[in-house]
Amino acid sequence: MKRPPKQPSPGENPTPSAVDADAIMQIKVWLIGISPMVWRRVLVPAAFTLRELHGVIQVAMGWEGIHLFQFCLRAVRYGSSELSASSPEVTLAALRLRKGGRFIYEYDLNIPWRHEIRIEDCLGPDAGKTYPICAAGDGTCPPEECGGPAAFMEHRHDILSLDSRGDLTTMAEIIGDIARERRLEILDDEETRWRLEQAIERSQARERAQGQPFSRRTVNARLGRGEHRDLMHQQC
Repeated sequence: MKRPPKQPSPGENPTPSAVDADAIMQIKVWLIGISPMVWRRVLVPAAFTLRELHGVIQVAMGWEGIHLFQFCLRAVRYGSSELSASSPEVTLAALRLRKGGRFIYEYDLNIPWRHEIRIEDCLGPDAGKTYPICAAGDGTCPPEECGGPAAFMEHRHDILSLDSRGDLTTMAEIIGDIARERRLEILDDEETRWRLEQAIERSQARERAQGQPFSRRTVNARLGRGEHRDLMHQQC
């Protein structure tokens, strides 16, 4: 006698069907631990591998691809070969990801920068578009080597500090003297030159600490040039 198919028990999700490899997946990437929220929405083909998604995230967020990475999905790690993780060459379609599904992407594992990945939708491709695309986003991504979420949050407003104003005043005074007197020889004075150099160096460091502002146009221009393919292999 043929047995009826097994029914899922209460609370158990049935095995999802495979995603069409020709589909376009709408994915939201959110950087955990930063406020206000830093997030991006990208559209990528379901035929993309996790390694390709890594490259897209690097470009969309504003990272530089100089550290190890891994995806944590269903208790399996996929990522850089140095981590002894599973190969990230598996496609999104093969992973049978469903709308509403979530997993974690980690970058620079010494910190790490943790991103939540959420599958928002599975769409048909638009004949007039070339993928991947960044559809939306907000928030400045922290700069590389800034020490992690806590350090970034602590120093992100240093550019408005009293020390910052003091350095701006120093630069304005010295440059103003040069302009008024029309004498570059003012910088021949060792102490004056040292004060100016130190003020400029500190100001530049504060500026770098702000990170790169998000621009959807810039991200899509980079994706259009294929920079995600360069970054996906930069740190293997």
